[in-house]
Amino acid sequence: MSFTIKVNTRLGDIDQTAWDAVANPPGERFDPFLSWAFLEAMESTGAATPQTGWSSCHLTLEAEDGRLLGAMPLYAKTHSRGEFVFDHSWAGALENAGGQYYPKLLNAVPFTPVTGRRLLVPDGPDAEASRQALVSAAIQLANENAFSSLHINFLQEDAARSLASAGLLHRTDQQFRWANNAYENFDSFLAELSSAKRKNLRKERKKAQDGLDFQHLTGAALTEQDWDRFFDFYLDTSNRKWGSPYLTRETFSVLSDRLANHILLIFALEDGHPIAGALNFIGSDTLYGRYWGSRSARSMLHFEVCYYQAIDYAIAHKLSFVEAGAQGGHKLARGYAPMTTHSAHWLAHPGLHEAVADYLEREREAVEADQAYLDARTPFKKSPD
Repeated sequence: MSFTIKVNTRLGDIDQTAWDAVANPPGERFDPFLSWAFLEAMESTGAATPQTGWSSCHLTLEAEDGRLLGAMPLYAKTHSRGEFVFDHSWAGALENAGGQYYPKLLNAVPFTPVTGRRLLVPDGPDAEASRQALVSAAIQLANENAFSSLHINFLQEDAARSLASAGLLHRTDQQFRWANNAYENFDSFLAELSSAKRKNLRKERKKAQDGLDFQHLTGAALTEQDWDRFFDFYLDTSNRKWGSPYLTRETFSVLSDRLANHILLIFALEDGHPIAGALNFIGSDTLYGRYWGSRSARSMLHFEVCYYQAIDYAIAHKLSFVEAGAQGGHKLARGYAPMTTHSAHWLAHPGLHEAVADYLEREREAVEADQAYLDARTPFKKSPD
C-alpha cells in the first residue's frame, strides 16, 4: 500500500467530510467527540490551543490520489491537565533524574474521558497496516522533536492489547456506566435493585425534585439564552474544582450550532428559573454526561440532574448506556456499574519505560481486584449463584 503521512497543525485544514468518513465510518457506533465538528470547535474557539497547552499535530494517512485513509487526533502537550489519565508522577520521576517530560504527545479527545476509537481507520484489508503506520509516525514525530513520550488515552480494549503486543505499555483504570436492560421506565430499573437501595434512590429523587421542574433541551430547542445560563453553571464548577475553565462561551455556541441534535441540556427549574444544569452528548447508543453546575446547595440535586434524569432520557430514547464521566465511586450505589478503561504509552527514556512497566503491571492487578470487589457490591439484586 502506497501512502503519505502528514502532520496537520489545524483540523480546519482537513476536509470535514473526509475526516468524518474515517472518524465515524458507516457501521460503527457514532462518537460525537471524534467528529470534525467537535474537535475543530476545541481549536477554533480557544479551548485546545498552544496558549492552553494543546498544540495540534494531527496525523493523516493519505493515498497517492489524496484520499484520506486514516487519521490520528494528536496534540503536543506542555502539561498533563485535561486528560484524566494521570502521569504526573512519571513526569516528576524523569525531571528529578535530570530529564524533561514536557512536551509530550497525546492521542486523545481534549477534556473528554470517553472510550472510543483513537486510530481512525475504517475496517478493510489494509486497516491494521494503516494503524501501525499511524503509531509509527507518531513515535517518529516524538523522536524527531525530542518529545518524552506518546500517550493514547481511553482507547478500546482490543486496540490497547494490540499496541501492548507491539511494545507499548498498557494501563488500565476504572469508570462507571449505567446499562439499559430494556427498561420501560425508571421504576422498572428500580425493580432490579435490592430493596434497601431501591428505597434509598426513591428518597433521593423525592428530596431532589421537591418544588422543582426539569427541562430536557436538544436540537432546535437550544437557545443562546440557555447557553448563557449553562455557561454560568460551568464557570462556577470550573472555578471551584479546576481553577481555570478550558471551554469558552463561544465553544458552547459553536457546538450547539454544529451538533445540536447530539446535545442534551438538562435544567432543574425553580419557579421557572434554572438553578442547575447538566450538559450531555448523544451518541448512537450512549448518553455521555460531560459538565454540570449549580447555584443551589440543595441536597441530592447533583445526583438527580446528572444521573437520574440521564437515565430517564436513556430509557425514553432506548439508548443502551449512560456514561457519567471519570471517577466517582458514589455512582455505584446509583446503578452505575464499574467498567475498565484502557490507555497505551510509549516512553523514550529506557529507564523510565522499565520503571513504569513494572508499576503498571502491579496497577493492572489492583484495578482488576478493585473491579471484582465493586462488581460484588452493585445495588442490583444478587442471584442465587
